Amino acid sequence: MDIVKAEFVMSNSTVAKCPAPNRHEYAFIGRSNVGKSSLINMLTNNKKLAKTATRPGKTQLINHFLINDSWYMVDLPGYGYARTSEELRRQFEKMICDYILKRENLICLFVLIDSRHEPQKIDLEFMEWLGENGVPFVMVFTKADKLTTTQRLNCIDNYHRTMLDTWESTPLAFMTSAEKHLGREELLNYIDGLNRMVKLER
Repeated sequence: MDIVKAEFVMSNSTVAKCPAPNRHEYAFIGRSNVGKSSLINMLTNNKKLAKTATRPGKTQLINHFLINDSWYMVDLPGYGYARTSEELRRQFEKMICDYILKRENLICLFVLIDSRHEPQKIDLEFMEWLGENGVPFVMVFTKADKLTTTQRLNCIDNYHRTMLDTWESTPLAFMTSAEKHLGREELLNYIDGLNRMVKLER
């Protein structure tokens, strides 16, 4: 799939204010500073589409981008950022949970994971929650340009082995690098396949 048009639509603090749920929607989420905005910009081939920042926790709203006048790509706030107040973290958690559980046109959630680290408790617990709630998701490992090919394979294997302690089977995983455009074709082809397969009532 080629992305020939990508435009910012709106930012919202509640799922009720999001665009009408009449288009396929794919959301990106992960720990703060995992590289969500950079990955979105890489996928759309537009470095200025999603705002990136040197400090974590920059994304604080639900950001919708319309792709090819056909479907939405969504940048969600990151989770696990410690340098925010407890009240603000609770607000983010409610916003994220409401969106994930109530957004009826959400086709798939892309859970971004920093490939440079061993399996992190916060990521594992978040994916466990998704599984318990029947939310369709895949794992997207970021910053793969920092690893060798062997290290990339070991990273995915480590997560799969860890998750199999509680999961019957593990979700699909992609390896990406925003800097090197690694994984771009694979992710877009995956989305294209879901767009063709899943029908929405309009």
